This record gives sequence, C-alpha cells and structure tokens, in this order.
Amino acid sequence: EHLDATEGALERMNRIIDDLLWLAQEGQDIGSVEPVDIQETVTAAWCLVADNKEQAELRCADGELDADTIIADSDRLRQLLENLFRNAIKHGGEEVTITIGTENERFYVEDDGPGISPDERDDVFDAGYTTANDGTGLGLSIVQRIVAAHDWEVCVTEGSAGGARFVITGVEFV
Repeated sequence: EHLDATEGALERMNRIIDDLLWLAQEGQDIGSVEPVDIQETVTAAWCLVADNKEQAELRCADGELDADTIIADSDRLRQLLENLFRNAIKHGGEEVTITIGTENERFYVEDDGPGISPDERDDVFDAGYTTANDGTGLGLSIVQRIVAAHDWEVCVTEGSAGGARFVITGVEFV
C-alpha cells in the first residue's frame, strides 16, 4: 500500500539530484528547444510536486492553457515549473492555491501564500538564499538559470491574492 508514495518520493529525490547536478555545472546549456505544450508540462510538473498534498490546488487563469505552446527545452521547462510549485507549497502551506496563466509573450505562476517582501525579491534568486529552516536555497536559483538559458527574464511581484507572482517574459508562443 505504500509503494505509490515510495515511488513518488524516489522520483522527487531523483529530480532534486538532477537539479543539483545541473546547477553544479556552471554554464550548463539547455537542450534542444522545440514547441512544448504548456498544459501537458504543467500537469506533469504538478503531479510530481503535489503528490500527497491533497489540499494544494492548481488553477489555470481563464480556465485552461490548452492552446498555449511555447518554444522551450521541455525538460528544463518542467524543472522550472516543479521548482516554482514546490516553492509555493513550501512557503504557502499545503492549502495553497497556485495559479498559472499566459499573456502577451509571458507566463506567470502565482500563489495565495504570504508573498515575498519587496526588499527580498531580488535576493530570492541567489543560490543559497532561503527563509525556510530546512530549505536549500537552490530552487529559485535554478529557476533563474533556466530562464536565463532560454534568453527569458523572470521577476517576482505581488500576486493578485497577495502571495508571490513569478513572471517569465520573452517567451516565444507558437
């Protein structure tokens, strides 16, 4: 009865190890870029991160992302989303609501958690920066590196429900 939970935990551990190895390789490039269905990638990332977090909720702005395809390295895009989702759950709690949406050559991930104070917003992308006792401070640093490798930009602002909102710009939609 515990095999599914164990399998999920092992999969998360493997992703974390992969993240650390990727982060450790300075100047690591992304793989090939191709059209990537955002909805499929969001679903895959959410299933991995939200495992056993029944109270956490993922919403799509405007109800769906079905028509949105972007040019990206699909593995790195999934890694980026996993890290943003994991960060929202860690800091917003297991009852957090996360919203993802697209608009004008950008997409965003926001939550209804406590948010990030304006004077900390630049620091959250620094490797090792964390406000959690058990955090590594690598998740958002990895997000920033993936964004930079795609020639995109990321910023953090206040979300519509007062939490954190990560906006990724410069994205090419097809």
